[in-house]
Amino acid sequence: MLGIPIRKEFGLDPVQLSWISAVAVLNGSIWRLPFGILTDRYGGRIVFTTMLAVTAIPAFLVSQANSYTQLLVYAFLVGLAGNSFTVGIAWNAAWFPAHRQGTALGVFGAGNVGASVTKLIGPALITLVPAAGALGGVIPGGWRFVPFLYGVLLLVMAAVMWVGTPRVDRIPGQGRPIANMLKPLRRLSVWRFSLYYVVVFGAYVALAAWLPRYYVDVFDLDLSHAALLTALFIFPASLLRPLGGYLSDRYGARRVMYSSFGAMLLASLVLSMPQGHIVLYVPESVDPSGVREVMHFTMSVRLFTGLVFVVGIAMGVGKAAVYKYIPDYFPKDVGAVGGLVGALGALGGFFLPPLFAYGEQLTKMPQATFMILFLITLVSAIWMHLTVVGFLQRAAPQLKDDFETPATSAERGE
Repeated sequence: MLGIPIRKEFGLDPVQLSWISAVAVLNGSIWRLPFGILTDRYGGRIVFTTMLAVTAIPAFLVSQANSYTQLLVYAFLVGLAGNSFTVGIAWNAAWFPAHRQGTALGVFGAGNVGASVTKLIGPALITLVPAAGALGGVIPGGWRFVPFLYGVLLLVMAAVMWVGTPRVDRIPGQGRPIANMLKPLRRLSVWRFSLYYVVVFGAYVALAAWLPRYYVDVFDLDLSHAALLTALFIFPASLLRPLGGYLSDRYGARRVMYSSFGAMLLASLVLSMPQGHIVLYVPESVDPSGVREVMHFTMSVRLFTGLVFVVGIAMGVGKAAVYKYIPDYFPKDVGAVGGLVGALGALGGFFLPPLFAYGEQLTKMPQATFMILFLITLVSAIWMHLTVVGFLQRAAPQLKDDFETPATSAERGE
């Protein structure tokens, strides 16, 4: 949302612009494991409140940036707020029983909808304050008003958090040695969950930042319409986390992940199709020109938005399912495991925007974005399925080589 006016003011190319959002995501990723452990050891109340208050400082600095380098540095520091997700996950898990954790974590994760709200009201906020600012320049104007307002809201929420939450916190990791809390990270399943989270969260973060520019550059829409259509992706990807948590509580995270990956694969496959047609060389007796064009395909804004909406639904449901796995597998180590899963998943949001940009430069096709999304989803789905097959074979080794259910006596006519 801020990318378009920032690109215009500083004269940035797509790769430079992608790095601004990427460095913010990086800082919102690399500290998730330490913050998860801190939450388990000292409680979410003090960790969450401190993080909100500290992040307000670089938010104000972003509104004063005068160069690309300053933007990169301040955006990196603002990204610290991204670690609040891991703090909240560990904190919520400490307060809810196992049979309600999927729903509880899904409701907390629905806070991602703030990105949708920003996309919707961002263009209006940019024009709300004159470019010269207000109150003698104390309040900056134009796009700079948005990070200034964000800093104010961070301070307000820090105060609300400190005053409005129980003073006696639940601290599941109090007194436990750090080495003991890190022991579960040796398990391969932790890294498998991390890859799932790259697909459903890292790619979500990347697309939320990437789609406005995609709409502007590919479909020639103005910023306000691009922001509105991007919100149609972000809303389901955020608001459906509670539904994903509920479904995971009721049917199991694995079934939900199969559905999420399947929907993402189908939608991203169509989204990755280049516009144009297939040219067949035929005899001149069939066509005087010697060629025939078949399978014409053009991606309309309506079809594109509909498919991206499906991806958003799958991501919203899938994000909750991934975090349902964690308290099921590691009930005493949600902070550490959730921190690592969140860190590696969010790192996908750091690497993917530049990867999208380089993919577009290499192929000369904007659809490269969705080719990349399709490939990482396919790898995750295959790994999950092979894991499930392995579980089943270990549970029933006598059926390892049986591919059909034996016929019953009635079916054989006996």
